[in-house]
Amino acid sequence: MGKRIEIINGFYDGYAEDTRLSRSRHGQLEYLTTMKYIHQIISRKASIIEVGAGTGRYSVTLAKEGHEVTAIELAKSNLELLRQNSKGLENITVHQGDALDLSRFQDNTFDLTLVLGPLYHLYDEGDQHKALDEAIRVTKDGGAIMVAFLSVHAILFDNYLQNNLCAGIEENFTEDYQVKHFAEQLFTGFNVDEFEALLGNKPVEWITTVATDSVLELAEGRGDFAMSDEDFRVFARYHLHNCEKRELLGCSSHLLYVCRKCSKATLL
Repeated sequence: MGKRIEIINGFYDGYAEDTRLSRSRHGQLEYLTTMKYIHQIISRKASIIEVGAGTGRYSVTLAKEGHEVTAIELAKSNLELLRQNSKGLENITVHQGDALDLSRFQDNTFDLTLVLGPLYHLYDEGDQHKALDEAIRVTKDGGAIMVAFLSVHAILFDNYLQNNLCAGIEENFTEDYQVKHFAEQLFTGFNVDEFEALLGNKPVEWITTVATDSVLELAEGRGDFAMSDEDFRVFARYHLHNCEKRELLGCSSHLLYVCRKCSKATLL
């Protein structure tokens, strides 16, 4: 655990997380898509916990919309900005914490649990299950859980296709193309069915899996790529209509698993 936290802090100390969802078209689309699904889940004032809140783009927005928000962030540099960004908002509470340990919160506390970053940096399968179990535990029966994860194929295409393909394949796959997870990756990716299987035996009802930023991260890696505001609006409409299609999920860098915690009655 210590090595993981050291790696995470080292990365975010030098990364402009505060503008990640606004400075690029793929970040803008990821935010737009995620907010669409959040708004589909909550139509009234809700109690929300965001685990891995970064600098607060979602948590602060949801607090401004009137929800009671608890924001948890592990990385020290992100936490400092999260506290600055949420200053003056009485309905948001900020804690430093880890997705693996939400013991400060009782069972069945929140209407909506957002885990929009921790699974990018959880390399051990036991830790992956622990984070998911903690998210489920603190969610009310019948409440919703949204978990973001990365496509291992998008990691390969976005970061290695034009530069060092052999190294990318070696880093992310075994010789028979099973997905590899290890801390030095920094960001770890999944096959879609691999990630869905992590929640397959848990007390949740799957709602959908969503591609949140489509091919735009790969496209923006090209120096000659540009997208006008109007073209972005057109593409966003197309994307939001099609982002649940199974054939498009692997094209997206970021994905979102949406589920609902089963009530005790459902489990009987």
